[in-house]
Amino acid sequence: MDNGAAVMVRDLRKSYRHVAAVRGIDLEISRGEVFALLGPNGAGKTTTVEILEGFRRRDHGTVDVLGQDPARAGRAWRARIGIVLQLASTGPELTVLEIVRHFAAFYPASRRAEEAIALVGLTSKSGSRIGQLSGGQTRRLDVALGIVGRPELLFLDEPTAGFDPEARREFHDLVHRLSDIDDTTILLTTHDLDEAEKLADRILILSGGKIVADGSADQLAREIAGEAEVRWSVDGDRFVHSTADATAFVRELFAQHGERVADLEVRRASLEDTYMALVRQAETGGYGSGLGGDEVTRTFTVVAR
Repeated sequence: MDNGAAVMVRDLRKSYRHVAAVRGIDLEISRGEVFALLGPNGAGKTTTVEILEGFRRRDHGTVDVLGQDPARAGRAWRARIGIVLQLASTGPELTVLEIVRHFAAFYPASRRAEEAIALVGLTSKSGSRIGQLSGGQTRRLDVALGIVGRPELLFLDEPTAGFDPEARREFHDLVHRLSDIDDTTILLTTHDLDEAEKLADRILILSGGKIVADGSADQLAREIAGEAEVRWSVDGDRFVHSTADATAFVRELFAQHGERVADLEVRRASLEDTYMALVRQAETGGYGSGLGGDEVTRTFTVVAR
């Protein structure tokens, strides 16, 4: 089933007694891609990820992760994936360097422990005991344990929970480095829509165990919001125009009127607007029914010069 993709899933299904958690999911993740999985609680995210990680058995469907079926893959396959779990807190008396070195020994081609620690910004804490770390520092250490084995595929579940703004920015830089330089495939689950928009090449939204949207943040916004709304004034007269390509329209507007254009606004859907609209649409059974522009718009003001 491996065609060069990091992950391929066809008709994935999983139920718990009489409750269907995952209902026929198809997805493909390219190697080196940063892929975000979004959805409300109970959407099927955790079940899907645990099946991909090999921690949970599926009821139906085919799953291929790095060329193997996770349900039957062995230790050599597991050494090729990285999972960010809350493991650091289990050894409070160890130092940061000690626990990362301990985990590095499990992998055949691991990073140096010092390198993994530096990548998550904990070099100054390498000699500190884990029990002395703050919550955000402990979470950074969890990330270090997830990347020390040089994984080809890294699973990140709410990775920046507890991070301060500076640590969050540093982590975003790390994700981009892992993807762009090391060609690591990253599957990210998060409730932080702004983070997903900044990090992910592609976003998949689940609701009720089904896929309700799949695409880049811009693609999803365009798909749901339809046309963008452009508002402007010329010589005191106000105008409004709907267009599928706001950038081209604004360029033509300035070509025609130049500096006479004022009070320019372009209304587009944000990822948060899109996400909420899709989930509401799925919950009411309105897949693909379309939405009005006012329901999913956010205003961006452009100053005419």
